[in-house]
Amino acid sequence: MRRALIGILTLTVLSCKEKAKEVITVQEIVNKSIEVSGGKQYANKGSSFEFRNRKYISQNVDGKKVFKRILVMDSVTILDIKTNSAFQRFMNDTLVHLPDSISTRYANSVNSVHYFARLPYGLNDNAVNKELLGEETVKGKEYYKVKVTFDQVGGGDDFDDTYVYWFNKETYKPDYLAYDFHVNGGGQRFREAYNERYVDGIRFVDYNNYKPKTKGSDIMEIGQLFEKDELDLLSKIELSKIHVTEN
Repeated sequence: MRRALIGILTLTVLSCKEKAKEVITVQEIVNKSIEVSGGKQYANKGSSFEFRNRKYISQNVDGKKVFKRILVMDSVTILDIKTNSAFQRFMNDTLVHLPDSISTRYANSVNSVHYFARLPYGLNDNAVNKELLGEETVKGKEYYKVKVTFDQVGGGDDFDDTYVYWFNKETYKPDYLAYDFHVNGGGQRFREAYNERYVDGIRFVDYNNYKPKTKGSDIMEIGQLFEKDELDLLSKIELSKIHVTEN
């Protein structure tokens, strides 16, 4: 009898240990997501693509990110360059001096397009704070639901925005994301990834871009609003002519 009890206790302890090992942290989720989406390729390679008649180029120069946007209008070529510390605009190779407010707006616009195109890579930046909210079912699939906020230092001009990501429990890919914003009257957006493709080892997706039908909804409940068809489709975020290059 005593041996039987010892055996049962041993199995119980081992079972508890196995269950404890199954607990996953938010950092592990993000690491796995980055790994299956491109991993080291993000740091070792640059990329270019077209979005809404503009060409976007990302490069790593001396270990630092450089984001570019090129717009050709008749005989004028506008080149925007965004680095960690500065923004510059050139028109036909001539540097244009812009007011700080306009420079900031253009810099945020360039950064935003590159940020979404490179996801989930940016989720390990120093200014990012990640919190595992739990699990949620969306369209019949199970997801890890993760909240992302940003430090004021290094978090950009929109550091006070809140993001939510849904990582597929089987693939670890971020199939959905949502965010709130405070500029231009504020609001919320929900993005559904589709048209996944890998170019030289890096994952790229397009998005269906939604907004809630009712103002004032909770960003944490937006996944369930999507489930209930309570979001309106605003636009499609589609990338074309994608190329991956060596730095």
